[in-house]
Amino acid sequence: MSVGPAHTVNQGIFEGYEIGGFYDEMFSSPGHPRPPYAKVFQKLLSMAPAHFETRRRLADISFLIQGITFTVYSDGRGTERLFPFDLIPRILAHSEWERINRGLSQRVIALNHFLQDIYGEQSILQEGRIPRSLVYSCPHFRREVIGVNVPHGIHTHICGIDLVRDSKTGEFCVLEDNVRTPSGVSYVLENRMVMKRTFPDAFQAAEVLPVNHYPSELSRILRSLSPRGGTDPQIVLLTPGIFNSAYFEHSFLAQQMGIELVEGRDLIVDGGTVFMKTIRGLKRVDVIYRRVDDDFLDPLTFRADSMLGVPGLMGAYRAGNVALANAVGNGVADDKAIYAYVPEFIRYYLGEEPVLRSVDTYICAKPSDLSYVLDHLPELVVKAVGESGGYGMLIGPSSDNAKIEKFREAIKANPRNYIAQPVVPLSRVPSYDANEGRVGGRHVDLRPYCLYDGKDVTIVPGGLTRVALQRGSLVVNSSQGGGSKDTWVLRGED
Repeated sequence: MSVGPAHTVNQGIFEGYEIGGFYDEMFSSPGHPRPPYAKVFQKLLSMAPAHFETRRRLADISFLIQGITFTVYSDGRGTERLFPFDLIPRILAHSEWERINRGLSQRVIALNHFLQDIYGEQSILQEGRIPRSLVYSCPHFRREVIGVNVPHGIHTHICGIDLVRDSKTGEFCVLEDNVRTPSGVSYVLENRMVMKRTFPDAFQAAEVLPVNHYPSELSRILRSLSPRGGTDPQIVLLTPGIFNSAYFEHSFLAQQMGIELVEGRDLIVDGGTVFMKTIRGLKRVDVIYRRVDDDFLDPLTFRADSMLGVPGLMGAYRAGNVALANAVGNGVADDKAIYAYVPEFIRYYLGEEPVLRSVDTYICAKPSDLSYVLDHLPELVVKAVGESGGYGMLIGPSSDNAKIEKFREAIKANPRNYIAQPVVPLSRVPSYDANEGRVGGRHVDLRPYCLYDGKDVTIVPGGLTRVALQRGSLVVNSSQGGGSKDTWVLRGED
């Protein structure tokens, strides 16, 4: 968004930086940083543009050497690319983070109650607090696990919940929940390591809360799930393999936790027990941190053509001989239509009002909502309920008539498959544009990672800030041209 000179910062790498018509997280007004950014702004301001560019290149080399990449499937070639990283951190005040922490903890616990209920007594359906048809029509509702007793009643061991800051209110709200196999935490950890090496003085001066405890906390939770108990359970991370877009993360986390990284062909089920094939024979497996979607987990239960899973795994799971994290069937809780009912889950299961609000959502399966959506498509964001990564989405204000009409027909043909939301004016954070050699405002979201042990929710301070590196874009997904920033939560008082 172009603005006049009165709204421009004209110093150092910020020369020509436009505050614009969105909530700017660094600046309250041109040249005046918000308190959490004050020290970092002064450090960046004192740096010559050529010096900053040198550090940016060093960060890219560090990512390249460590093999920090992701795979883009949409180009038809499965292209592996360097994960874009922006050196200007996103900073959150301690008091702001405390509110986010409370809201996310509340949400994770409520989602877990919903999953425990929906695969158990289904009291929320009996009381009509959510339409039964909406749950039963969800493609990720797994009737195969109704009545299965998961260890300690935990379905949501690992959650990644996407937040956005609304430019109108300046407050964070929840955009969507990810409680199946959320990815991206490895970038949080690697971003931090690169940032500390690249800007050690600025990092130390800011007094930032650490994030490096995530692997040990995840390991603790996984160990507690072992059906045999004991102090040395056998834990493995099940990956689809090297061609998966998140394979770097799978190998990274397995290495950090000191557990085996396996593919489906490395495991076998015998007598209702899961074993890992080793050069010394079969070794019993107690816990599987699975990064394989439900559909591909067990060809005897789900997709018969799956080459990624383990035949008989669901039988061992139902028998209680192996624990899976996350639990099977969690997809019903992050269906984009059911998302609209999460505030009701919080009220129903916890007797509390939501700390964080959800984005207003129109469920096309409802006739009244469908009528409104079809009449206002050019003004709305439309999403397919089961898609992710920025796919299956219409951003009405930036789409041409042909695309809008294509979505109109798709929605009318299958209303249950779509929801719509108003365009959320995402906040912006200064980001370096290497092509222009200067800083520009770019839209961001935030994905904190939450770990639940059945009693307490542990949340990595900050999480993954995804940034839409293309000027004016609202799509932050890496597969759609987005990148990431290190997210700093300050230790001290604001």
